[in-house]
Amino acid sequence: MKKTVILCVGNRQGGDDAVGPYIADRLDTYQSKNLIVIDAGIAPENFTGVVKNHKPERLIIIDAVEMGLQPGEIRNVPPDRIGVMHVSTHGIPLSVLIKYFSQYIDTITLIGIQPTQMDGSLTDVLKQSGGQVIQSIVSDSIEKISILS
Repeated sequence: MKKTVILCVGNRQGGDDAVGPYIADRLDTYQSKNLIVIDAGIAPENFTGVVKNHKPERLIIIDAVEMGLQPGEIRNVPPDRIGVMHVSTHGIPLSVLIKYFSQYIDTITLIGIQPTQMDGSLTDVLKQSGGQVIQSIVSDSIEKISILS
């Protein structure tokens, strides 16, 4: 596996927006020299230095993304779609963050999971989707996730 940083974004008290931290919690046991997991919460911009210090070959950002799909659907959101997507409720748009990281990291992937609700608790369908994303990361098959068209 390439040296990879997983940047999980989301609000633990934000319903399905908690899917990023949910995934970070479950990936924690898989951390290694080549797999670094960061729970960035609602301020991923605060972790730019941490990500850069790890000098990853690949950055995977995971977040709840409104894509107009069925709840729980997972997509690889291509760079040309990121600017038009509504991505959670964070301080700066992920498009800005990705543009910044692209100066330092060759491969950046945004994995979006379609939320149902953005308040209350994380729904079961998003927990299941989170499990699928975890399996894709652990098996190093994240590139098999369908691209958002």
